[in-house]
Amino acid sequence: MKRGIIHKAALSVLGFAVLLGSATVCADEFTDKDLERWQKEFMSVVKQGDELFHGGLKSKNTVSCDQCHPNATSIHPETYPKFQQQLGKVAVLGEMINWCIMNPLESDPLALNDPKMVALQAYIHWERKDKPLAPGKH
Repeated sequence: MKRGIIHKAALSVLGFAVLLGSATVCADEFTDKDLERWQKEFMSVVKQGDELFHGGLKSKNTVSCDQCHPNATSIHPETYPKFQQQLGKVAVLGEMINWCIMNPLESDPLALNDPKMVALQAYIHWERKDKPLAPGKH
């Protein structure tokens, strides 16, 4: 009986190793055309985020993101997730964007998967694209 259990465990480990090995061999390959298309798609979302950031959110009080954060440079997206005093917890960038939308902009928050939220984050990250990741940094 013990031998059967050990044999099954050995087969499971062997099967896992085979799966692991095959996963590294079968990486997707992308053509230059794929990469060009995806970059165009990304940049169209960055452009939308740029427009939203500079008044396109149509806040209830006419305040826009760029009034506090010119060109998104002072947001430091490379430091998220991090503790945010305003929220009293470790937060992701989207949660802090919503805090700003609800407070200085006095408007309704966006769902974290809303295309406008994705666009805002894409623009904010694009503005700081050359900065190294530094999660938790203040």
